[in-house]
Amino acid sequence: MRRETGDDRHGLYTPEERTRRDASPWTLVQGVLAPVQFLVCLVSIALIARYLATGEGYALATASIVVKTLTLYTIMVTGAIWEKEVFGVYLFAKPFFWEDVVSFGVIALHSFYLVALFTGILSSAGEMVVALAAYAAYVVNAVQFVLKLRAGRLQEQAMRGRAAPAAAGPVVVEGAAS
Repeated sequence: MRRETGDDRHGLYTPEERTRRDASPWTLVQGVLAPVQFLVCLVSIALIARYLATGEGYALATASIVVKTLTLYTIMVTGAIWEKEVFGVYLFAKPFFWEDVVSFGVIALHSFYLVALFTGILSSAGEMVVALAAYAAYVVNAVQFVLKLRAGRLQEQAMRGRAAPAAAGPVVVEGAAS
């Protein structure tokens, strides 16, 4: 049973939003940047762990955090453009509201890391701890997006599954023809 929300939303996207999503070049950009950012994060975590365990490799760990932060900024800007194309707003579209809220926390932590790095307000170990906190928030945010997109795919598959039999003839639902 579909809940009425005042718009023609079937799951994550209305039919018009789905069409705009599929036509947008920013959809591909997001699809490429998301796994790239995740890989950068994994490499950076390893470099941070090495530095914290051995005291060696500060410059490499720092460079990896800066690259991760720049990747995050890039995906946030391009994601805002994508959201504008698909939903008509740069941020906080209803289907992605909470993901965007958490994204701002992730950006704040990454930005604080840069402030700490360039001002020297924290020790090098303190900088690494801030980076790890930023990465933990990023992982939470990434899980939010993955779960949301998975739910959207499942909803679309269910809708296609319901649409196909209707074209072929009557649909039987719980023993009743419709």
